[in-house]
Amino acid sequence: MTLKRNILLAGAVLLASGGLAQAEMMATTVNDLNVRAGPGPQYPTVGLATRGSTAVLDGCIEGSRWCRVDVNGMRGWVYADYLQVDQGGSPVIVEQHRAEIGVPSVTYESTASVVPAEPQPAPGDELLGPVGAVETITPPETVRTYIETNPAQTVQLGGDVVVGAEVPDDVTFQSIPDYEYRYVRINDRPVLVDPGTRRIVYVYQ
Repeated sequence: MTLKRNILLAGAVLLASGGLAQAEMMATTVNDLNVRAGPGPQYPTVGLATRGSTAVLDGCIEGSRWCRVDVNGMRGWVYADYLQVDQGGSPVIVEQHRAEIGVPSVTYESTASVVPAEPQPAPGDELLGPVGAVETITPPETVRTYIETNPAQTVQLGGDVVVGAEVPDDVTFQSIPDYEYRYVRINDRPVLVDPGTRRIVYVYQ
């Protein structure tokens, strides 16, 4: 009887631990979001996770805003400011509540197949601000032509370049003739910005 009871108890413990191991932290993307092969904007894009996509959050790098996720069949890295989780029935941004929600720490090791194209901004460098709601736009082709014929010097900022992100106050925008939005190149990606809110309204791929 004792042996049988011990076996049953051991099985119960294994089932319980298996249930804990399978518990996953779920998150939602707050905007269209690039999923990258490594923790930084210099890594290649694996794909695009559209706004409202459900992601499994593996964890974030200690001292960094980059987190590893599984989303829409893709496994890669996204910025913690652009993920939200449910906390007591209310959505909260991962980066702002990492300690309270218990986000696990993960690490990253680069491989020969994924080499950064350029240095990632240092921890003290300026960052793109949090994502906010913006009106979806489709710029005319004349705007793309103007940008291609009038290239601007790139500005390196921490964080991923996504629609709705706020651009720091000291970044200068370039005017586009007969167009309400401004142009700037961030991390080598041309974007259109609303000069009133300083939020990105369009990212050229």
